[in-house]
Amino acid sequence: MTSEPASVPSADTETPTAETPTAQRAAQSTTSTAPGSRPGVVRRATVDDAAEVAWLAALTFPLACPPEASTLEMATHIAQKLTPARFREWAASNAHALLVYDDGTGLLGYALLALGAPEGAAEADAVRRASGLEAPYVELSKIYVQPGMQGRGIAGELMGAASDAAAGLGPDLPYWLGTNAQNLRARAFYGKHGFEMIGRRAYVVGGLEHDDVVLLRTSQ
Repeated sequence: MTSEPASVPSADTETPTAETPTAQRAAQSTTSTAPGSRPGVVRRATVDDAAEVAWLAALTFPLACPPEASTLEMATHIAQKLTPARFREWAASNAHALLVYDDGTGLLGYALLALGAPEGAAEADAVRRASGLEAPYVELSKIYVQPGMQGRGIAGELMGAASDAAAGLGPDLPYWLGTNAQNLRARAFYGKHGFEMIGRRAYVVGGLEHDDVVLLRTSQ
């Protein structure tokens, strides 16, 4: 389960234009022709995508939860934190990058990055100790792919675009994430992309705490 912290709200306006060359690359579409998948592009989401991204978030979030997470916990989390209004805020925010994988018929995956200080003390301490730097940091808050479309290169496309977007949000800033400790598939994926475990934290889903690991990207 990729971390799902409360985000800093922003005005519901049009998505700002990227200003740096790296951010421009992240905002541009990248074509995927992974075997067995329909060609698609990774692009910046707009406020008009919010409802579909929220639907995708509701579909994918339970897949990454630990076995002990109840249906009520997951439904409560989705209803409180993964709403169309939240995704509109993130799409319009200068402190966020909301990316989607679009195959022309719908959205098959998405990623969200956030610039700022970690919400919890445990992850803030872990990133500060490991990086030697004070906040702000860039967090890979969410990255999910539709069920049935995993293993087709979509997550890798999203991760590549997210890395460019992270550099655009905060050049040379620490780049971190939190994921459920039991999600070994996700942890292997992040390790493949240069993230290493630097600590642990408790993460709340629907009012109950679960064990997360905190990862920091240490290589490209």
